[in-house]
Amino acid sequence: MSTEEKDTHSQQSTEEKAPFESRTDLSGVEKLVKSIREEIGKIIVGQHRMVDLLIAALLADGHVLIEGVPGVAKTLTTKLLAQTISSNFSRIQFTPDLMPADVIGTSVFNPKTTDFEFKEGPVFSNLVLIDEINRSPAKTQAALFEVMEERQITVDGKTYFMEPPFMVIATQNPIEHEGTYRLPEAQLDRFLFRIDVPYPSLEEEVEILSGSYSRKNKLDISSLDKVISAEEIAKQRNVAASVHVEPELMKYIAQIIQNTRNSSSVSIGASPRASVFVMKAAQAWAAMNGRDFITPEDVKEVINPVLRHRITLTPEKEMEGMKPDQVIQIILEKVEVPR
Repeated sequence: MSTEEKDTHSQQSTEEKAPFESRTDLSGVEKLVKSIREEIGKIIVGQHRMVDLLIAALLADGHVLIEGVPGVAKTLTTKLLAQTISSNFSRIQFTPDLMPADVIGTSVFNPKTTDFEFKEGPVFSNLVLIDEINRSPAKTQAALFEVMEERQITVDGKTYFMEPPFMVIATQNPIEHEGTYRLPEAQLDRFLFRIDVPYPSLEEEVEILSGSYSRKNKLDISSLDKVISAEEIAKQRNVAASVHVEPELMKYIAQIIQNTRNSSSVSIGASPRASVFVMKAAQAWAAMNGRDFITPEDVKEVINPVLRHRITLTPEKEMEGMKPDQVIQIILEKVEVPR
């Protein structure tokens, strides 16, 4: 190779490497993920998938619906996550007699000023845990529509804004139907993820027993350290949002969502909001794994928790015992993966 050819080759190599040299600094995301995992792991055994999806939702500025049988640490994990963050936390236990004002607040008459003053409800917090969300009727669930989508509450013609970060984590029990109310589709669509929590393995359950025994059956949540601030979360959300997405991958995501609307197994497909949420979740997942660009694998990792509560199967498929996750995988296999 001549000197001129070597120079040209060297210049081309430099140009090819240039984008990699100017990549987004993901060290802050790495620190956030590692710190939260370590703190929650001091008490929670296993459930790594649930923890990672909660962190991804935190980075993607999304809400989460956690579904699982009683006793699989749905509420506990949420409380532990809140304990690791230096911000406000509130818990709302949904019951059949809960009113919208009990959630968002109400105007109270002040005899001293002879005027009505707004008293904030428990939803005015940074991280809000709604336990057994399907225990309250539609009118109470509807109180969450505006605040989950727009991060604001409108009462008596006045708007109140939530302090960032604002995140709702709701739990529900899928096996009990008596005394529960189906969540409106409009509310389900506001959740970034629906996380299905499985039973622990035999080894994990033995470790749970061992940990409980060593703590003398006591659980001190306050022993966890607050490892991340609200300001740092906002900063790392901006980092996750800057993760690069190629046009081919945008088309890949759009084709998957389009196919949910055309599938013979689905009666109601996913909305355009689902496309945006898949991309945001994939960006957060890529950042958590040390990459400033998303890949088809990132999309596949988040596609089920993003879509499983957004598609409605046909009655025939439900009678056959098919689950949304199975249908999503069939749809996914029919879409060509970009190279």
